[in-house]
Amino acid sequence: QVQLVESGGGLVQAGGSLRLSCAASGRTFSSYAVGWFRQVLGKEREFVAAISWSDDPTYYTVSVKGRFTISRDNAKNMAYLQMNSLKPEDTAVYYCAATRGLSYYATASRYDYWGQGTQVTVSS
Repeated sequence: QVQLVESGGGLVQAGGSLRLSCAASGRTFSSYAVGWFRQVLGKEREFVAAISWSDDPTYYTVSVKGRFTISRDNAKNMAYLQMNSLKPEDTAVYYCAATRGLSYYATASRYDYWGQGTQVTVSS
């Protein structure tokens, strides 16, 4: 069992940065891959980034590649999403999730555990 809690969201101007954190409980966190997804009200949850249990490989959706960086610290049971050069279209609720394998890293239904989400709002 893994419980996830996101933090670090907020309001930022376009071009700014935020760092989202995902705190995990459970002794087996280091054996799970972690994904970040985002969702806008009325739309489907969208894949953002994923990282394997061992830091490599990582995956990104095209729209955030080069701007966002996913990382993790298994010793601290933490995962992170560093978001730079933010755009208004990045506005969404961001969720972290955990899965045993990354064969379907972009598919939300393949993730076993989810956090409650944190709001990110980018103003123009």
